[in-house]
Amino acid sequence: MTAAAAAFCVLSVSLGNWQLRRAAEEESAQAEREGRARGAPVMLPARPIDADAWVWRRVVARGRFTDKYTILLDNRIRAGRAGFEVVTPLAIEDGDSFVLVNRGWIAQGRTRSEPPTVRTPAGPVQIDGIAMAPLAEVFELGDPAATGRVWQHLNLDRYRAWSGLAVQPIVVLQTSESGDELLRRWPPPESGAAKHSAYAWQWYIFALLTAILYVALNLKRARAG
Repeated sequence: MTAAAAAFCVLSVSLGNWQLRRAAEEESAQAEREGRARGAPVMLPARPIDADAWVWRRVVARGRFTDKYTILLDNRIRAGRAGFEVVTPLAIEDGDSFVLVNRGWIAQGRTRSEPPTVRTPAGPVQIDGIAMAPLAEVFELGDPAATGRVWQHLNLDRYRAWSGLAVQPIVVLQTSESGDELLRRWPPPESGAAKHSAYAWQWYIFALLTAILYVALNLKRARAG
């Protein structure tokens, strides 16, 4: 019993320390993201870019929207209301590449079978926003094949195959206004450090309870003897 209690205490403390290291890493990554977001805006080029060097940076993109390949990301909730996030490719000027722009949120129509109408600027535009990297893999129920304009999640490889467009490996969360009445109040990112800290304290508590239980059981045995 002594060996088992000691081993579990050591394991619990080790796991708690690991969670604290993860929390510190998340805090460091969050500080780097916030530093990039506070930097000066950078013009997005038409040439291919490295996503890791651009994510969380403030960017400016100039070109024309291609409304034909607009998609609606379903089941996006704002203030308790269901709706869609509108994603439209922007043909970057002075080149033949595109960047996907998450233009904002629009409420769901009267029925889910009738997506809302979105106004898209027809002429040249300048978009200000934050560069993001969409999730590479997302759990989805059923067949994820793209068959229409309403999608559950955005996957760049699937979008390239569906549209045939050479899109950059980032998505721009638009922050500038375009007169399209879309809501652009993006929720602040969470670092996840608090979650890891909570897990760490759970493991420390397990170790403490094991030690207390071990002492209590041995005192009981000693009295019985």
